[in-house]
Amino acid sequence: MNEQNVAVLGLGLIGSIWAKHYADEGQLAACWSRSPKPDLPFQIETPATCAEKAQYIQLCLYDADSVREVLGKLLPHLGEQHTVIQSSTIDGVSAEEFSALVRESGASYLEAPFTGSKPAAEERKTVFFLGGEDKIVQDAEPILQTISTKRFHIGTPRQAASIKLAMNLQISGISQALCESITMSRDAGIADDIFFDVMKQNVAWSGLSALKEPKLRDADFSPQFSIKNMHKDMRLAKQTVENEMPLLTTIAKCLETAEQAGYGEDDFIALIRNLPTKS
Repeated sequence: MNEQNVAVLGLGLIGSIWAKHYADEGQLAACWSRSPKPDLPFQIETPATCAEKAQYIQLCLYDADSVREVLGKLLPHLGEQHTVIQSSTIDGVSAEEFSALVRESGASYLEAPFTGSKPAAEERKTVFFLGGEDKIVQDAEPILQTISTKRFHIGTPRQAASIKLAMNLQISGISQALCESITMSRDAGIADDIFFDVMKQNVAWSGLSALKEPKLRDADFSPQFSIKNMHKDMRLAKQTVENEMPLLTTIAKCLETAEQAGYGEDDFIALIRNLPTKS
């Protein structure tokens, strides 16, 4: 596909990368950002202009409140020619609400949260969890394959939103365990080389371990996905579940502690900064 028919609304860490990929493929028609982005080589439009120029409008915003605000600006300009691809991480109830609002305008709606932080986005290895009708999923395929390696059709918008939060609960819990285990190893005087050599032969080794190994070794907390955003997602997860989940409660508290300590903009592996170590 080589047609300018995509608009990206939200040029944060991930949205800006997607916009560059779309531009490279000749697909980017317009983009919008809540805050100035002077370092990006894009002309910033209004949401209304984005709707005028693009058939597919992809939202990559912070939370449900920001999606609701932007949809308020978009809805008067939407029609049957449009598909809203909603890729912000939100709760399932809000996904259903937004789907209904967009469909009432005559446009189509696709819930499309994703997994994969900055490196995955840069390498076009994002994985999408899709919620919507079969035809809408199929029609959006040529767009989403530009920026992703895999698309799962989960079911409804609510189901797609929910599985995204379930995946981030696992990521958060594994990250906390990784931080605690390497701290335990270091406190015992074990070198990081030995810790990671051993771990790579253990069933606990994972893609997340590989991604965060260099950051833990170098105490590099530059964000691939921030403490602030992961904390927000765990708050959404707590709103979503019907019963108490002990790990979810614990990890949400750990993330809250890290954010209150001033680490909100750091990568979520900065959870390790909560842990006391031997002097």
